[in-house]
Amino acid sequence: MILIADCGSTKIDWCLLNGKKVEKQVFTMGMNAVMLTEEEMRGRIGAELMPELADYAAEIKEVYFYGAGCISTEVCSNVACAIKANLPEADKIEVYTDLLAAARALCGHEPGIACIMGTGSNSCLYDGTGISANVSPLGFILGDEGSGAVLGKLFLGDVLKNQLPATVRAEFLEEYSLDLLTIIRRVYREPQPNRFLASVTPFISKHIDVKEIHDMVLGTFTAFFKRNIMQYTGYEAHKVNFVGSIAYYFRDVLEEAARNTGCTIGKVIKSPMEGLLSYHSEA
Repeated sequence: MILIADCGSTKIDWCLLNGKKVEKQVFTMGMNAVMLTEEEMRGRIGAELMPELADYAAEIKEVYFYGAGCISTEVCSNVACAIKANLPEADKIEVYTDLLAAARALCGHEPGIACIMGTGSNSCLYDGTGISANVSPLGFILGDEGSGAVLGKLFLGDVLKNQLPATVRAEFLEEYSLDLLTIIRRVYREPQPNRFLASVTPFISKHIDVKEIHDMVLGTFTAFFKRNIMQYTGYEAHKVNFVGSIAYYFRDVLEEAARNTGCTIGKVIKSPMEGLLSYHSEA
């Protein structure tokens, strides 16, 4: 059997694949491999995942773990060791970045351009096997164009600087129980401001027909194509594929931004797991 993990900071989606059949799916608490020690990850996997897989553990021979933060040999080794300690019968344990998960889920074994557009954003040129080029996303302060965090940052700036219709502004502040001081505290003083910023995107989506909001979203999506996709040599020859909630729920505006920059949208999916299951069942 093969165990596949799609790991984010909020949750981990584990799928046990038996041939082409999903034997079991388990969700556990998310983890950022950069922030946790091997011992901490080993403990979490043992406490949260292994009780759910107790009947299958001895049969799991391969593990493919994809996670945000799995960007160095040391970090990947720590994750692999934490998994091996819980699944000693596994002969193969491979750990990769979430960007490769997106590429494999979207493009399979074919070359293409794969992007993540959720709380953060990222992109790569994929050669059908691995990532051949990557424009650094730089995070929501310097980059992450089109991400939920950047949408939230721009939107909140417009709210606080009176760039939106007064009725929309008042509705938002009331619905989210926010004021100037609370927003400043959440962004500048509390942990994980990117999550807070991204949390307002449902309101943005609901009011996408407001011209000021539509133009703001279109602007940052256009910047994503110009500052990322158009930096890849030969990008015109590839469709641009996306995984993530922002791309999924804002697809109409994303298509508009693509047309404005001469790009063509391919697949847009909310989660990579279905594509990963297909990739590994065919491998």
